[in-house]
Amino acid sequence: MADRWLVFGLGNPGDQYAKTRHNIGQMVIDYMAANSKFSTHKSRTQIADIRVAGQSVTLAKSQLYMNESGAPCKALADFYKITPNNLIVIHDELDIPFNTIRLKLGGGDNGHNGLKDITTHFSSSDYYRVRIGIGRPVGPGDPADFVLKPFTSTEKKDLEDLIARGAEVVETLIEKGLESAQQDFNNK
Repeated sequence: MADRWLVFGLGNPGDQYAKTRHNIGQMVIDYMAANSKFSTHKSRTQIADIRVAGQSVTLAKSQLYMNESGAPCKALADFYKITPNNLIVIHDELDIPFNTIRLKLGGGDNGHNGLKDITTHFSSSDYYRVRIGIGRPVGPGDPADFVLKPFTSTEKKDLEDLIARGAEVVETLIEKGLESAQQDFNNK
């Protein structure tokens, strides 16, 4: 059992991005930190400390853009002496239908620049990923534009539940481990 977990929600800083698909990771972090207060850390992150199943958990959001997520994440991990096997990254996933969550350990970045930068800074892809499905744009359209748009009114009806389930996935992973969390959530 780990002494401390780092849960890092991917997204972009600023109000103009706060409610976009690309910021779903940070939305989950905000939900998990609802009863805590964020502070600014020298790693260029906003952090809040909580407890899950008796374990210390640092929730974090970068103050830099998505494609620069690696340096703040690694600096924070180094500060707390957290290795990749105690790192959980929450991010949007184009190749998973909206309102679907998948959990995995390691793997490629699938073109996600935030994951690519974290993998580069850790020199490892062996960290946990909570992949929150945002789906792909319908019809022609650039996925890079799609991820920076707000959720539709139809999607917003399910968004609060999706964010809550994202938090539940993280808590189950910390409490029960990967296999149990995957059994509970990957088939829903």
